Amino acid sequence: MNKIGFGTFGSDHCTATEIAAAVEGALHCGYRFFDCASVYGNEAEIGAVFEKALNEGIVKREELFVTSKVWNDMQGKGDILLSCAKTLHDLRLDYIDCFFVHWPFPNYHAPHAAGDSRNPDSKPWSATHFMQVWRQMERLQTMGLARTIGMSNMTVKKLKEVLPQCTIKPAFIEMELHPAFQQPELFEYCIKQGIEVIGYCPMGSPNRPERDKAPGDVIDTQMPEVEAIAKAHNIHPSMVCLKWAVQHGHIPIPFSLSPAHYKANLECVNTDPLTDAEMAMLAKADKNCRLVKGQVFLWPGAKDWKELWD
Repeated sequence: MNKIGFGTFGSDHCTATEIAAAVEGALHCGYRFFDCASVYGNEAEIGAVFEKALNEGIVKREELFVTSKVWNDMQGKGDILLSCAKTLHDLRLDYIDCFFVHWPFPNYHAPHAAGDSRNPDSKPWSATHFMQVWRQMERLQTMGLARTIGMSNMTVKKLKEVLPQCTIKPAFIEMELHPAFQQPELFEYCIKQGIEVIGYCPMGSPNRPERDKAPGDVIDTQMPEVEAIAKAHNIHPSMVCLKWAVQHGHIPIPFSLSPAHYKANLECVNTDPLTDAEMAMLAKADKNCRLVKGQVFLWPGAKDWKELWD
């Protein structure tokens, strides 16, 4: 895997064709880790890019690390296998390198749902339900359809409930991680469990969907500490966020349509590292500001989005 991956969620602002074109450009400039998901609605277009690159010898399959995720509405009995089969068909691959449970709930929303949208069938966290899903995930790995399996959007409390029950433990955990939201307890717990961490929204995701924006959200690239370090290195503040991620010990998955931007993202994590003092400064700058709050997954009777996160 690269030190840095390439995200494929266009935040509801980009078309599948645009994202596939960005994936193709990223492949050519050296990216090998691509983070996909069925709910992003672009796996078929990305799959055509993978197929072309493999056929033309631009990359070998074993050089790629491709992830995908089962969406919440496919958490029913037997539906995990169907979800994985469709993803493999769309991505035109024989196996997925890591297949994730996207959210630890069967709760889902319609595409482009508003922030106050609620599904009356939504339910609170259930370790029993999650383990029913996880058993199907384990089967995917034993069948060879997924080389590894992972969890996403978990908490320490949820992990402590389910990890002792796992026959196959997750190889990866995907979570929101950026200087303004560092989740130190969850991060350290995963590392101690031998689980590698992938961080989404690594630069604070200023173009995230409107439903995920709220008054008081911190903009990472405008944090004084990030700006000061960027000035010292003569780089854009977003580059500071990516350097921090890699030196912090996790794999960031930024997304961009701009060739100049995603090339710079790849290059910046291999050059001019932050100093120990700068890393210490950023550790103290954590604002505990979660950006992807997940309120559209709330169940009837829930008070606010914090209940999703224990």
